[in-house]
Amino acid sequence: MGALHEIWGRYRDRVSFVVVYVREAHPEDGWVITTNRDDHIEILDPMSPSERVDVATTCALRLAIQMPVVIDSMDDIVCRAYGGYPDRLALIGKGGLLRYLSDEGPFGFQPDELEAAIVAELAL
Repeated sequence: MGALHEIWGRYRDRVSFVVVYVREAHPEDGWVITTNRDDHIEILDPMSPSERVDVATTCALRLAIQMPVVIDSMDDIVCRAYGGYPDRLALIGKGGLLRYLSDEGPFGFQPDELEAAIVAELAL
């Protein structure tokens, strides 16, 4: 989140930023990663809207997310629309046009590409 927080800090007065929690990337009943076990994070994939809110809140607090966080519905409409699982960066530009979509994260995150897309969009 460090690089994203830096970009948010530079452009938040001109660009609306949100983190969309789409679904749990590493649930105990799915793809478990070692770092979660090391950090004593054991989360089941949420099965109800209230469970998803609880898990998203925990995620936002643990990652110290500074930007607004919104939560996808249980039918995963945002996730399906943007291929947002497990993680993805997107820039929705003027007129609602998709101006940038990263490869799947976290390995596909390219904050410098996102920032270049923001700069280009602001220049329009």
